[in-house]
Amino acid sequence: MSEEPARKRLGADERREEIIRVTLELAARQGVDDVTTQDMANAMGLTQGAVFRHFPSKDAIWLATMQWVRDRLMSVLGRAAAAGSDPLDALQRMFYAHIDFIAGHPAIPRMLMSEHLHGRSTVLRKMVTEIMLGFEQKIAGLLEAAKAQGLAHASLDTHAAATLYLGMIQGLVLQASILRDQRDLRAEAARTFPIFMHAIRPNPAQGAPQ
Repeated sequence: MSEEPARKRLGADERREEIIRVTLELAARQGVDDVTTQDMANAMGLTQGAVFRHFPSKDAIWLATMQWVRDRLMSVLGRAAAAGSDPLDALQRMFYAHIDFIAGHPAIPRMLMSEHLHGRSTVLRKMVTEIMLGFEQKIAGLLEAAKAQGLAHASLDTHAAATLYLGMIQGLVLQASILRDQRDLRAEAARTFPIFMHAIRPNPAQGAPQ
């Protein structure tokens, strides 16, 4: 059976993005390891052959999906940081933008934590590592700027604080993924982040920075 005419009119880039979006939707419902290319084809009303005309393998689909996530997340976080009035405001905006992005794409934690997926692709594992290290470096840079402006206490270990910042996101996402209906990701983030901010700000009892 031929594909419906409306689908034939999609360009190659549009079709690739459709496959990526469907892959994310299926991974959110079924889990990464259970998604097959036949599932992808069925969800779009295509044949497996049509899927493989745009990607040479299932691993290539997952790699393109992670690239899609990376590019859009970096864009979201970049806009959030640019809107900040100071380094700590930028950190806060980035934190909540990151949480919102993950809440809107629940397949992302499953992709990041899939041992099966990472074990199949060293390229994918390297990409995830680069994303995490790059993000950590960005957070540490903002924390250093906050220290320089007297917004964070002078003895703050910015590397450790950046690690904690990322750990908060990862921990909240993991809890929400496991507990599901018992924990709301955005609500838990709103309760948690002020504690982090309180911990890194200067202690008023120490007076203004010299």
